[in-house]
Amino acid sequence: MTLLQVLPIVLYIATAVTVLAAASGAGAGRAGLWRIPALAGAFLAVVSAVTLVAEGPVQFWVNHTTTWAGNQVWFDLIFAVAMAFVLMLPRARAVGMNPWPWAIATLALACLALLPMLARLMWLEERGRR
Repeated sequence: MTLLQVLPIVLYIATAVTVLAAASGAGAGRAGLWRIPALAGAFLAVVSAVTLVAEGPVQFWVNHTTTWAGNQVWFDLIFAVAMAFVLMLPRARAVGMNPWPWAIATLALACLALLPMLARLMWLEERGRR
């Protein structure tokens, strides 16, 4: 298997472990959980940078507009990002985050902005509990 075939499997397993642990309440209220979205955001930034260098910025658009499957992935991404932003917004406002820079960055970069937003939100909430 190539790296391009292995990475999605590894990421799916890591996501499944994270989601199932969160659903079971594991780690709830533990300090430092903000590091998970921070690390995920850093990983996504590296993968995005490699993709930009290897394939150019236009490839993102080509990937989502060439097939029905590409369109479906685009729709899924847009819906998930919008839902996550809307669901985080009340918590972000409650800890004093200005939503506008995050909204603009999220519209431009999707999860590249949303993951750091979540990390900052979780960090501010943790700091507020201390």
